[in-house]
Amino acid sequence: MYEKAFSLEIIAPDRVVFRGETTSVSAPGEVGGFQVLYNHAPLLSTLAVGILRVKDKEGSDTLFATGGGFFEVHDNAALVLVDSAERVDQIDVHRAEEARQRAEKRLKLREESVDIARAEAALARALNRLRLATKS
Repeated sequence: MYEKAFSLEIIAPDRVVFRGETTSVSAPGEVGGFQVLYNHAPLLSTLAVGILRVKDKEGSDTLFATGGGFFEVHDNAALVLVDSAERVDQIDVHRAEEARQRAEKRLKLREESVDIARAEAALARALNRLRLATKS
C-alpha cells in the first residue's frame, strides 16, 4: 500500500516502546496534530497528551497513548521521546480508571498540599488512556 518507509523510535524514560520501520506517524503536537511521511523536512515539536498513530508498510495502524514529550525528524529518521506511552492493547483499563478517580478526587478537594497542575496532568493522561482503550 505505502512504499517508502523511514525509521522510528519511541522512547519512554523506562524503556524503548517501539523501534522499527514505518510509513506514517500521526502525532498530537502541542499546537495541533501533525503527520510525518518519508522525506519529511527536519522537524522538532513538543507533544501533548494524546494518541500517536504508527502505520506500517501494509497500512495497519498501531496506536499508543502518550503522556506528552518531544518529536524529532531528521534524514528519514523520527525520534519520539515521551513521558509515557502504552500500546492500545497493553492499556490496563482498571488501573487507568483508578488513576482517573484519584486525580479527580485531588482536584475536587483542592487541598493546599495538592499540586493542581500535576493532578490535572494525571487526569489528562488517564482520560487519554481510557478514551483509546474503549475506542479500540
